[in-house]
Amino acid sequence: MDKQFIEDIVAEVKKDYEQRALSRRQFESQWQLNANFVIGNQYCRIGAHGDVEDTEKDYYWQEREVFNHLSTIVETRLAKLARVRPKMSVLPASNDEGDIKTAKVSSKILASACAKLEMDELISKATMWSELTGSAFYKIGWNNLGGKCVGADEQGKPVFEGEISVDVCPPYEIFPDSLVCGNLDECNSIIHAKAVHVEDVFAIWGKKVKPESTDVVALDGIGVIGGLGLASAIAKVGRESKEDRVIVIERYTRPTVKKPNGELVIVAGNQLLYYGELPYENGVDGQRTFPFVQQNSLNRAGSFFGSCMVERTIPIQRAYNAVKNRKHEFLNRIAMGVLAVEDGSVDTENLETEGLSPGKILVYRQGSNAPRFMSPGSVPADFTVEEQRLLSEFVDVSGISEIMRSSSVPSTVTSGVAIQMLVEQDDTRLAVTAENVKRAIRKTAKQMLRLYRQFASETRLSRCVGDSGEIELISWSASDVSCDDIRFDTENEINSTIATKQSLMFDLLKAGLLHDENGKINAQTRYKILDAFGYGGWEQTQDVNALHVARAGKENLLIDSDEVEVSEVDNHALHVDEHTKYFLGSEFNALCEKKPALKEKMLEHIRRHKVFERTLKQAEGE
Repeated sequence: MDKQFIEDIVAEVKKDYEQRALSRRQFESQWQLNANFVIGNQYCRIGAHGDVEDTEKDYYWQEREVFNHLSTIVETRLAKLARVRPKMSVLPASNDEGDIKTAKVSSKILASACAKLEMDELISKATMWSELTGSAFYKIGWNNLGGKCVGADEQGKPVFEGEISVDVCPPYEIFPDSLVCGNLDECNSIIHAKAVHVEDVFAIWGKKVKPESTDVVALDGIGVIGGLGLASAIAKVGRESKEDRVIVIERYTRPTVKKPNGELVIVAGNQLLYYGELPYENGVDGQRTFPFVQQNSLNRAGSFFGSCMVERTIPIQRAYNAVKNRKHEFLNRIAMGVLAVEDGSVDTENLETEGLSPGKILVYRQGSNAPRFMSPGSVPADFTVEEQRLLSEFVDVSGISEIMRSSSVPSTVTSGVAIQMLVEQDDTRLAVTAENVKRAIRKTAKQMLRLYRQFASETRLSRCVGDSGEIELISWSASDVSCDDIRFDTENEINSTIATKQSLMFDLLKAGLLHDENGKINAQTRYKILDAFGYGGWEQTQDVNALHVARAGKENLLIDSDEVEVSEVDNHALHVDEHTKYFLGSEFNALCEKKPALKEKMLEHIRRHKVFERTLKQAEGE
């Protein structure tokens, strides 16, 4: 490329980044204020110039303790949202047998990739950022150095098969072209700017850049809190300068008529690291788009970045601190007293330093009035009323009630139905945030499958857990990822606690809905019940049943290709149930349309199991 063109594009991208950073400064100040309040540095504010600054005491005796309710609110919300880990599967593109099989393979590929990337930890990290600032972002890319080593190139360097990479980006790193865009789909371009060590820049792009002074958000300095005679230090969030790093600016531009594959420009310092089209076919129908997925805590109308509960509860937290501190100052006056002393009657310096300790001999000038305590009065009831009102306001604004925060129900509520209704109402307040988390997970999973379809051209192996609990190794390539229509197999994870599932299971058992026509629980049902309670391998008989179920499932798959034999050691009742379910399923019916002889072959196999079962029963009867 022409040197002048490189200089122009670098200058244009850096200028664009600076303009976006300036227009987004108001959001950054609010995010920094949120972080300070959550960690306990609550005597700060956003100044006239847009910076977060500390507030000083008006008087030396002023109480400035922090009674932090925001941290418990955030912790409780994170604990509830940690249950939102839906199990995902891929819908087949049609009822065709090939589409059904590839959909199952895609589901297993997705499950294996999520386990390999430790998606649960990434989701927790993104949820933490969204609850603190209102928004978080997943960056989905392809790492050419990931996966297994498959050989070496001409220079002897190892060649890897490549793997998906998913990173969590806090909102500090994302700069949209317009702050009034509702989401990523409405943006024409996105800038991802991050402070990177200069050695990492050389390792990734092979270019040396000079380090520059960069500001990063971190725990910077300490704040002082406390009351009369007491002081303690607390960390505060501020901007810290790093000298060994450089800002790497990545600008992604959506495809246009002139550039149908979009544009990606990467700049660090005064150097151009990359210039070309968008690298990933991660959009619908093979289109290229931004490799980002946004997760909001609460959507904010007419704004790109979301809102969070911390931002809403900061005024209540300030008022609560003020009420509690003023109340304690009043108690200090009552406990310590306020002396009225006639001028010149006593040594006021000594009295001020030592006070009126027990047994103290107080000498005052003859003929003057003795020092006396002024009437302190009592703490006004308005303090207590306001304190309780603010506590209830915490609940109203944050959606986190005392049931969720203290894991206990009010003493006045004794009905089980009433308690369950209260719990469901608490969970309803988190429904919007939970749906935003699930929506982000679904979009991330779609982009992961699309990248596999683009880059996983060679056959590779993935390890996953099968339907019967056994470990499977599947061989697949990009052609096996034919669809990326993701659905969730689980719904309402917030309410689906282990205790709730176990209680429902007990209710079904008491109602007799799990018994057969003879009023008994068969072996297969007993195995599934114990497995639901986490005791699938509790006793040896259940382990044997699990093996029989897995064997029957393999026989279903082999019925098309091999002559499956019936063994006398088979649990024929379990085999008949599994074969019957497969026989009545849509997958087998679609297979029989192409090969009608399979239906009779499966029926004959089921008949042989029943013959074995009758023979064994007759032998036991004799």
